[in-house]
Amino acid sequence: MTESTNNIRLAVDTGEAALGLNSVIGSIKNNTAKLIILAKVNDNDILEDIQHMAKVAEISVQLFEGNSMDLGSLCGKPFSVSALSIINPGASDILKGLEKKSDK
Repeated sequence: MTESTNNIRLAVDTGEAALGLNSVIGSIKNNTAKLIILAKVNDNDILEDIQHMAKVAEISVQLFEGNSMDLGSLCGKPFSVSALSIINPGASDILKGLEKKSDK
């Protein structure tokens, strides 16, 4: 695993993350998401919608190189995960180097 994937797993295991499109959208609307991670999916409209919502809310978005099954497996789940938001990074340093656009 790369450092990035290790950080995702550590954040899910030790922190708080919202898994799935509806939960991610909720975390954006509630302003609790600190980072959005999107898997490669077939429906680009959904990705664009979430990216737009995150941009408006000034939340960073990272694209995961694998598909939703890969992301689900990385999160330790037996199902696909097309999107996740990091609410609390826990013991990971996944948010290191990220800053809100308004802080630039």
